[in-house]
Amino acid sequence: MTAKDTFKTIDELAQALQGVGYFAERRLITAVFLSLKLERPLLLEGEPGVGKTELAKALAKILGRPLIRLQCYDGMEQREALYEWNHAAQLLHMRAAASQTGSNATPQDIEREVYQKRFLVKRPLLEALQTPAPGALLLIDEVDRADEPFEAFLLEYLGEYQVSIPELGTIKAEVSPVTILTSNRTRDLNDAVKRRCLYQWMDYPDRERELAVVRSQVPQASAQLTEQVAEFVGRLRSQPFSSAFQRAPGIAESVEWAKALVALDTLTLDPEVIQDTVGILFKQREDIAAITPLLNDLLAPAPITSL
Repeated sequence: MTAKDTFKTIDELAQALQGVGYFAERRLITAVFLSLKLERPLLLEGEPGVGKTELAKALAKILGRPLIRLQCYDGMEQREALYEWNHAAQLLHMRAAASQTGSNATPQDIEREVYQKRFLVKRPLLEALQTPAPGALLLIDEVDRADEPFEAFLLEYLGEYQVSIPELGTIKAEVSPVTILTSNRTRDLNDAVKRRCLYQWMDYPDRERELAVVRSQVPQASAQLTEQVAEFVGRLRSQPFSSAFQRAPGIAESVEWAKALVALDTLTLDPEVIQDTVGILFKQREDIAAITPLLNDLLAPAPITSL
């Protein structure tokens, strides 16, 4: 069964993702559904912590495909994404071939022998293309951290699900990999990359979706504590509080914070327990310092609005 035949409707896909603890808005589910149906790469952009990488992990689970992850970084080279030759094994083979008594092999023959697939070390792109049915899910994570030449290198894969290796020729996927690219938008990606992908901007979840995620991931937390966590983190991301921080907590931080509060046998949020555990929500010294004077306002009951 191929990926495009797995889910007949958007609702089926949404239910399957919820079954592995991933709750997404319908617009995102629709983008994923179309990516599977059309066999097109999907580019997800958004702030760190909104669930881009987790979506790829959840999707690999429900599709029953192995997850292959290419973590991008500044200065990444093509060989680290596609393939390398096992030079040590090639050298040993050449020496053995040259030392064989009575061998009539020419240097050209030996050179052809060492460029065989058995001497090829597969990296994520090549591994994804050669994964047998049902195929792989390739996550190209934080593609915005790589440079523009690397983006240009990706175009053949994104457009045709194939790559070119000078010594072996063109290698095309027998089963199209499900391909997810993520970007934190530290810089704008090339239009050529975007044209080859379906696109979806991901924002922080609303209170109800975050509440569902925390309940799913931390079932041992009480209903009261779970609601307080979702409410408090939601306020941190909203104005005027969000302007005080360099980076708002993501969904992963919400889940980890809830787990920590359960481990401390916390029944309800108060300033002391928040200050003791704030290092789970924020990773910057300045953000940790900025939250202290805001605690009373953050914990204040939400104003009642008249109808």
